[in-house]
Amino acid sequence: MGPEAPKGDGNGNGNGDTIKGRHETPEERADRRWIELMQEIRVAQTGVQILLGFLLTVVFTPRFAQLPDSDRIIYIVTVSLGAAATGALIGPVSFHRMVAGRRIKPRAVIWASRLTFVGLLLLLATMGAALLLVLRVATGASYVPWLVIALILWCLLCWFVLPLWVRRRHTSDDR
Repeated sequence: MGPEAPKGDGNGNGNGDTIKGRHETPEERADRRWIELMQEIRVAQTGVQILLGFLLTVVFTPRFAQLPDSDRIIYIVTVSLGAAATGALIGPVSFHRMVAGRRIKPRAVIWASRLTFVGLLLLLATMGAALLLVLRVATGASYVPWLVIALILWCLLCWFVLPLWVRRRHTSDDR
């Protein structure tokens, strides 16, 4: 006699002996996680590409020649961070293309997820540097670095701290 089928629908809805989670093979799980990751990357890619596109045009404006060296350095760092973020966030697409059909999708999903995480960190750094540059040029105010730090902390809270807190609070040991 084979193993008994779990009771309930697999989502905690049943009559006591339910198994939480999905009933999927490792390949099905990798496929689902890949699709979810690609949807997430599309959002981040759009943001970083628009930001980088605008940054690349700044050098061609008349005002750029008047920027002090410190602002030019911030600009170079910002563009470099934006390019690195773009590379990291497009990396999973290339990664998938290079390993497709090799039956290693579960590993590819892990590496693509890591690249995405690095890309998000680089995107945050790009946003911070871009805000610093724009607000310095726009206002010249001494409070600008503090405002940028506050905005970066806000993004850290929204992008990383809150999700990690929810994951820790609502993930059981018996996944």
